[in-house]
Amino acid sequence: MQLLYILGRQPAIGRAELESLYGAESLSPISEDAALINSDEEISFARIGGAIKASRLLTILNTTDWREIQHHLEKNIPKYLEELPEGKLHLGISVYGLKISPQKITATGLNLKKVIRSHKRSIRLVPNTEVALSSAQVLHNKLTNSLGWEFVIIKHGQKTIIAKTTSVQDIDSYTLRDRGRPKRDARVGMLPPKLAQTIINLSTKTNKEQVVRKKSLTLLDPFCGTGVILQEASLMGYNTYGSDLEPRMVSYTLENIEWLHKKYKIENHLLGVDCLDATSANWSTPFDVIACETYLGRPFTSPPNDEVLQKNRQDCDTIIRKFLENIRKQVKPGTRFCLAVPAWFVHNRIYHLKTLDSLEEIGYNRISFVHATEKDLIYHRENQIVGRELVVIKRK
Repeated sequence: MQLLYILGRQPAIGRAELESLYGAESLSPISEDAALINSDEEISFARIGGAIKASRLLTILNTTDWREIQHHLEKNIPKYLEELPEGKLHLGISVYGLKISPQKITATGLNLKKVIRSHKRSIRLVPNTEVALSSAQVLHNKLTNSLGWEFVIIKHGQKTIIAKTTSVQDIDSYTLRDRGRPKRDARVGMLPPKLAQTIINLSTKTNKEQVVRKKSLTLLDPFCGTGVILQEASLMGYNTYGSDLEPRMVSYTLENIEWLHKKYKIENHLLGVDCLDATSANWSTPFDVIACETYLGRPFTSPPNDEVLQKNRQDCDTIIRKFLENIRKQVKPGTRFCLAVPAWFVHNRIYHLKTLDSLEEIGYNRISFVHATEKDLIYHRENQIVGRELVVIKRK
C-alpha cells in the first residue's frame, strides 16, 4: 500500500512523526510538503498530528504538463467511478507544487464533470479559490465520504503523483478537545492537541508490534499540566498515568479526563494522576514510554534582556536535568522519551537548554531521524519567543 501524506505547517516535524510510526525505510519525501509511505498497514489518521491529509496513491505520471495530467484524468475517470456507489457524487481537486491557477484547476474539474455526466451520474464540483482545498472544505463537501472524491495532484521532480484523499484533519474535534474542555490555563501554556499527538508518536518505538499493541502500553506524563497529552494518549488507546507538582493542575487533569471519557466513550484506563515533584518523585506505576511538555519557564511577550534570559534558562535546565537524573533510575534501558523542552528565539538567535549537550553524561542517547534534523524539530510560530524543542531520547 502506498499512502501520500500532506504535511502540516512544520513539515519536518511531520516527517519525523511518520518516521517514528512507519520506519525511515518506509518513508520517501516527495516535496517539502508531502511524504509517501510504503506500508502493508495504514495507521489511523486520527492519531497523527503532523499531517493534514492522507491519500491513497493511484498512479505516477512521467510528466508535469497539465494538459497531459488532465487527459489522464478524463481517460481514467470512468474506471474510478466504478469504485463509487450510486448517488450524487462530490468532486474536488487539490494541487501541490505545480505552477497552475485555481481557475485552470476548476476548468479541469468542469471537464471531468462533463465526462462523469456522460456516464449518467449526477455530480457536484467543488470550485477552487486556491490551488489546494483546505481540510474544512474537504470535510464540508464530504469529499472523503463514500460518494466523495478528491484528487490530490502533486509534483514529484519531473513526475506527477495522483492520489485519492481518504482522510483529513478533523478540525472540529481538535477545537473541541482544545477549547471545549472544562479546565484550561493560559499561564501554563496551551499545548495544542495536534502537537500532543506528535509528541506521543515520537515517544513510540518504531515497529509494527508496538502499533498493534497500543492498548497494552502505559504512558507516563510527569509534567501533565491540564492533561492534554494524557487525553490524546487515551484516545490513541494507551493506558495513562500522570503527575504534576501543582495540586490545581492535578485537579484540572482529572476533571478534563473525566469529561473526555464521557464525551468519547473511552474504555482504556487512567491509572492515576498524582501530585508529585518530577525532580524527586518515585512513580509507583510501571510505564512503557514517557511523553511530556516539561517546564518551559517564564512566558515572554517581548524579548528579555540577557540577564533575565540566562536566569530563565538556568531555572529550566536545573529542573529538567534533575528530572532526567531522577527518572533514569526508575526506567529500563531502552525506554524511549519525547520531551518538549523550551528553546528561546531572541535577537535572531536560538538559545537551547544546556542539558541537551550532556545527555550522554546523564545516561541517555538522543535519537536522530533520517528525514528530519534536530534543528528542524522546534515547534515555533513567527514572533513567538519561547518555542518547544522536541527531544527524543532513549535510556542507555
